[in-house]
Amino acid sequence: MPPNALNDSSDTQWILLRLLNIYRLILAGLATLLCVANALPDMLGTDNFSLFFGVSSIYLIFSLLSIVTIIKQHPRFEIQVYCHILIDIAAIIMLMHASGGVKSGLGILVVIAVAGGSLLIAGRTAIVLASVATLTLLSEQVYTSWSEPQWDTNYTQAGLLGASFFATAILTQILVKRLKESEALAAKRGVDLANMAQLTEYIIQRMQTGILVIDQHENIRLINASARKLLGATTLASSGTLSKLPDSLTLQIEHWQYHPDDEPQPFKSSETTPTIKPRFARLDEKKDAGMLIFLEDMAAVAQQAQQLKLASLGRLTASIAHEIRNPLGAISHAGQLLAEAPQLDKSEIRLTEIIQLHTQRVNTIIENIMQLNKRDRSNPEEIDLNQWLASFIDDLYLNEDVLRSQIHYSLTEEINIVRFDASQLHQILFNLCQNGLRHGDENGTPQLWLQGGLNKESNSPYLEVIDNGEGIDPALAEHIFEPFFTTSTNGTGLGLYISRELCESNQAHLNYISIPDGGGCFRITFADPRRRQVT
Repeated sequence: MPPNALNDSSDTQWILLRLLNIYRLILAGLATLLCVANALPDMLGTDNFSLFFGVSSIYLIFSLLSIVTIIKQHPRFEIQVYCHILIDIAAIIMLMHASGGVKSGLGILVVIAVAGGSLLIAGRTAIVLASVATLTLLSEQVYTSWSEPQWDTNYTQAGLLGASFFATAILTQILVKRLKESEALAAKRGVDLANMAQLTEYIIQRMQTGILVIDQHENIRLINASARKLLGATTLASSGTLSKLPDSLTLQIEHWQYHPDDEPQPFKSSETTPTIKPRFARLDEKKDAGMLIFLEDMAAVAQQAQQLKLASLGRLTASIAHEIRNPLGAISHAGQLLAEAPQLDKSEIRLTEIIQLHTQRVNTIIENIMQLNKRDRSNPEEIDLNQWLASFIDDLYLNEDVLRSQIHYSLTEEINIVRFDASQLHQILFNLCQNGLRHGDENGTPQLWLQGGLNKESNSPYLEVIDNGEGIDPALAEHIFEPFFTTSTNGTGLGLYISRELCESNQAHLNYISIPDGGGCFRITFADPRRRQVT
């Protein structure tokens, strides 16, 4: 194949060749039909009707055969292009010769053939075709002047027509070059846009903020993975409607449409999903335009507030330690000295015991509060919960008077890695296990079940501590996480409060779940391991 011929034979090139063949078929068919009907115009076939009719018929047959070769794409593209253009030039000039030469005006059809060839052939080959067409045209004039001296020949008109062949080839090549440059630029821009769209889609899907796009017909056009997790709708598709969303969010959307200036309120799509703060924005200035909804996990905001609260509480506990511990120590020491006096009777000894008991209790409260000062900053890390839980239970056996038959634990295969401060998780779980053993079956052996899995709604890992006690009265369950609330005479009421505070500082949630058949269940719902913790 010549180096300047078109190298690719894409579908577009074959389509162009097919269009040129359709033009050829129409031209040959019309000429043949006029010959058969004996209805040729005066200027056509006047000098040699038999030649005109024969060339038209052969030209028609060639056009019909070309349909088959183009469909089968055999022979290859370049060969067919050269054959078609050369046959076009030869056939048209022969028809022109049969019609009286250049004066018939059929030579203009050669311009179309040269232009078509220039579209399909790159570089100097198109100029070669123009040269072939010009030489063929001049040869026809020379042959006419020799064979038919009585016919009029016009070399000037033939020369001008040949010049138009070259001009057509050159202009077509310039046009083709610019079209190819535009096509290459458009293709490059298309690739850039596709890459940008893919990058945008990747960023949106990986954003920690939930994104929802609703069109004017209340159809969901886009929802990212974070929005599905926050709403507990992991199977929600991007082609759903508002009816597929939780009612709590749908009500907020309807309210915002009529009252856009009102502040959206945080909500929970279910008991197991985190608290969500929605924010709304219109996609256009029109009121009936679609909307963009941002869903923010309030756990991150709560964690920041929690860090500030714990830091403030830490400064408060430092003051408590200095202001209360010294006089408390003096009271405790004085009570001990008073209890050692020999002249005390039983009632007075009882009073000294009360002093010691309550000073120890106040001291325990101070120590529990000061733990928050030590934990005012969490350091979340990825924890292999299976290995960590086995190690924790071994520590529990060593520190608590329990039998191995009292502790049962299991994790589903879905849960493995969680993000949490390991020491804080140990403190929380140790406190929950102590409460479970303390409030377990009073008439038998207390039993604990530690079980973890993956929440099907929010796709978040969780860990539960379940005991076989009587459970917590529903009327009291609302207050168990309040500071200093306790139902035990020896308790401080800070254990569950501190546990929940530490969970919040790790973007986790601690909830009490009532069990209908009896027993208490505390669930720790961990943050999504892929979500970055606030530092």
